[in-house]
Amino acid sequence: MSIFNNPDYIVIGSGSSGSTIAYRLGESGKNQVLVLEFGGTDIGPFIQMPAALSYPMNMSQYDWGYKAEPEHNLNGRSIVCPRGKVVGGSSSINGMIYVRGNPGDYNYWAQNGAVGWDYKDVLPYFQRMETSNGFQSDFRGNEGPLQVSRGKRENPLHGAFVKASEQAGYSATEDYNGFRQEGFGPADMTVWKGSRYSTAKAYLKPALKKKNVQLLKRALVDQIIFEGKKAIGVKFIYQGETRIINVKKDIVLSAGSINSPAILQRSGIGDGEELKSKGVSVLNHLPGVGKNLQDHLEVYFQVKCLQPITLYKYLNPISKLLIGMQWMFLKNGPGASNQFETLGFIRSDRNIAYPDIQFHFLPVAIRYDGTAPSEGHGFQLHVGPMRSESRGYVEIKSSNPKDPPKIKFNYMSHESDFPTFRKALRLSREILGQEALKPYAGPEIQPGNHSISDSDLDEFIKNNCESAYHPCGTCKMGDKNDPTTVVEKDCRVKGLSNLFLADSSIFPRITNGNLNAPSIMVGEKASDHILGKKILSPSQLEPYYHPNWKNSQK
Repeated sequence: MSIFNNPDYIVIGSGSSGSTIAYRLGESGKNQVLVLEFGGTDIGPFIQMPAALSYPMNMSQYDWGYKAEPEHNLNGRSIVCPRGKVVGGSSSINGMIYVRGNPGDYNYWAQNGAVGWDYKDVLPYFQRMETSNGFQSDFRGNEGPLQVSRGKRENPLHGAFVKASEQAGYSATEDYNGFRQEGFGPADMTVWKGSRYSTAKAYLKPALKKKNVQLLKRALVDQIIFEGKKAIGVKFIYQGETRIINVKKDIVLSAGSINSPAILQRSGIGDGEELKSKGVSVLNHLPGVGKNLQDHLEVYFQVKCLQPITLYKYLNPISKLLIGMQWMFLKNGPGASNQFETLGFIRSDRNIAYPDIQFHFLPVAIRYDGTAPSEGHGFQLHVGPMRSESRGYVEIKSSNPKDPPKIKFNYMSHESDFPTFRKALRLSREILGQEALKPYAGPEIQPGNHSISDSDLDEFIKNNCESAYHPCGTCKMGDKNDPTTVVEKDCRVKGLSNLFLADSSIFPRITNGNLNAPSIMVGEKASDHILGKKILSPSQLEPYYHPNWKNSQK
């Protein structure tokens, strides 16, 4: 393949933000855009069939295979950190759950230095990027590249779970991505016509048809090349050879929350002392590079089901084969949904302005790797706190791009972590114990009805919590005078020219829910900054906040 040898823009990474940016930079047809991606094709049933979501994130073909350092507060466990090594990045291996985040998340960003990124400013970009095929309202988009749909929710457990939440004193919500996040209701997913709708499908592949956007796969980016403080090119390994491609205008780094800080560090951008210890010459001392790492932890709260109505009936080899064939030829049936068709967001206590606990409901008791913990029918909640104060870091081990970076999350290290997580478990029990679920809910599989005390629950959390695979924050955006920030409000890397960074690594604080939608939004807004276009006018829509949140948990 002949590729541009001096394009206008180079985009590093074809994931949620990178594909979006490539599309927008090339939209006019006037700019040559080259996308560098280390992974290969996203073609194949394991990626494209929604119900097969557990497979690609556990396949070395599609996953970088990162594993975090042992965690002291998780009894020394090392948690895996899947990241997409494929066209579409993590949008090609994620759970396809579409959550914008809460308006309060973005107001926090703006109040803490990311001026111009509060809810009224980002909502127009959420609207621009999506076509909502579920709930329609003024808050939703109807003409965007990204197709968003809802599952059929045919299993009676979905309705029973929402009813139980109402009996427990909470409210239903028609659209957690619209006016009201707080409550329980139907889930949005990046699935369209029975198949995964990644950013590769929504943005990159349409962009590539214009010929002024090119994609180079199997390109392992080593570092960004500078002339003084000006980014002028990218050094990468391709087909066993080291290559350099220079750029006319700008380089956009969108390699994700793990690889973006690692590339910056190998390029001499980061904490000066740390870089010197790795044998890297310091170009720009930015101590915030790789710091501020955040994630969502969750547990699988599992209950035996008293009726044989769960997805367990499909877990045998013959049923899996039939589901696969139905999906392959008709693109419907159980294989056409990620099965996360109901979500919930609540506040763990009074005096909390907006939800800090998320629930994913699944009508089967199963793990992300596809294994069932016990024989027979069951269902589960994926439940966990949304805004832990614990912070970790990403740090290169050497200047060799083939060496995986050191990833340390410091999970459950803040004093508020265990109390909040215990609340999440006890509130889950409260919901699951309501009348609407009595025909279905049997004994707990885990934590188990015997796990009552604080110490019991803490031990359960330590031994059983899992990452929701939402790492972010490692190149924080904010005020340029703040020494902990890496990226300015227009997505420029501080102290450098011709270099932008746009992906989940720039989140000042993690958002409420899954991170794919906010990452795409960042790509949309960043592209306008990069092109020097007028930023979309702020929205005048006012979202919901509980009127008595200071005094009431429900």
